Amino acid sequence: MTRFSVFLAALVTVSTGFGAHAQDPGQIESVRNGAKSCTGCNLFQADFAYQSITDANLSGSRLRQGDMTAATMDRTNFSGANLSVVEAFGGRFTRASFANADLSDASFVGAYLGYANFAGARMTGAVLSGANLEGARGLTQTQLNEACGDSGTILPSGLRVPYCG
Repeated sequence: MTRFSVFLAALVTVSTGFGAHAQDPGQIESVRNGAKSCTGCNLFQADFAYQSITDANLSGSRLRQGDMTAATMDRTNFSGANLSVVEAFGGRFTRASFANADLSDASFVGAYLGYANFAGARMTGAVLSGANLEGARGLTQTQLNEACGDSGTILPSGLRVPYCG
């Protein structure tokens, strides 16, 4: 490799921020092994599929593009976390807090989100088809207008979600 190509590679890495956004495998393993607090952690693209992680504090963490398929994450605090583009098919998030979290383009197809807190959550492009949000708190029509669901989506009384087309 020439000096110029090494320089160019370093410049691209710094200017695009790839190094600053890589996941932290140690933090991911800590959460998978039952750590109850990992606030502000970098859990980018973490695989939590089929895991049982309850009563954890992941507030302010970066979980972008993570896999939470069929995970049980009851009473987990995701306040202020980035869960954009997360796959949470069939996950269970009973009484979880998504207050002020970024749920943009996340998929909660068939997930149970009963009694979860969505106050201030960003839901642009979130897919809620077949999801159960009974008793959800802080959920507004404005948030749901940015998401989509289907006839199987269960919402608190008076709320509706556009159909995913």
